[in-house]
Amino acid sequence: MMKHENIFILSVGGSLVVPKTGIDTTFLQEFKKLIVKHAKLGKRFVIVVGGGTTARNYQDAARRVGKLTLDDIDWLGIHATRLNGHLMRTVLRDVAHPIMIKDPTRPIGKWTEPVLVAAGWKPGWSTDYVATRLAKKVGATTIANLSNIDYVYTKDPNKFKDAKKIEQISWKDFRKMVGNVWDPGMNVPFDPIASKLGEQCKMHVAIVNGTNIKNLDQLLSGKIFEGTRIEG
Repeated sequence: MMKHENIFILSVGGSLVVPKTGIDTTFLQEFKKLIVKHAKLGKRFVIVVGGGTTARNYQDAARRVGKLTLDDIDWLGIHATRLNGHLMRTVLRDVAHPIMIKDPTRPIGKWTEPVLVAAGWKPGWSTDYVATRLAKKVGATTIANLSNIDYVYTKDPNKFKDAKKIEQISWKDFRKMVGNVWDPGMNVPFDPIASKLGEQCKMHVAIVNGTNIKNLDQLLSGKIFEGTRIEG
């Protein structure tokens, strides 16, 4: 597999697109500007979008009304990622491939545009995993995971004052933190199944706060950025 340094995989947390207050059009506007700017410089992007509040609202409603299996919960989340993905593809329609990817194992076909948008696949696999599979497929070496945290911490900084930020961590140590089991709706910086594949493929993963567009610009420009790097 050839390595393509100019292809970036962006795993966009759904809570950035749809926080509790509803669809964040300001974020979408700023994000679009950034992507178009870098597309003009010759960079290409695979953007995978998570489910966010949309997913949680549907999952919570279904739980209140009936008895659900884990698959039921997962499918609701997957369809939420697809709705958010279609929103992203529509926003980026001038630079995006017209078809959204829903299965990372199938051939992509002719992808000539700067942007390819993808979403959730099937139960048991998160959008982080889809992002990692697609990175492997297109020969990308860097995945930027955009969430609403500045860094990964040693423990929850909202609960523990002695939580320390982690600027760099090995896959081995990171995987000790997140464990080995995927749970629909689990809230970790990069999920266990994706982390296992990321380690196998020697991926470089940057976990950054997606609301800080200037910092994301630094990352895409190959400059020093704020965030947690997972590698090695």
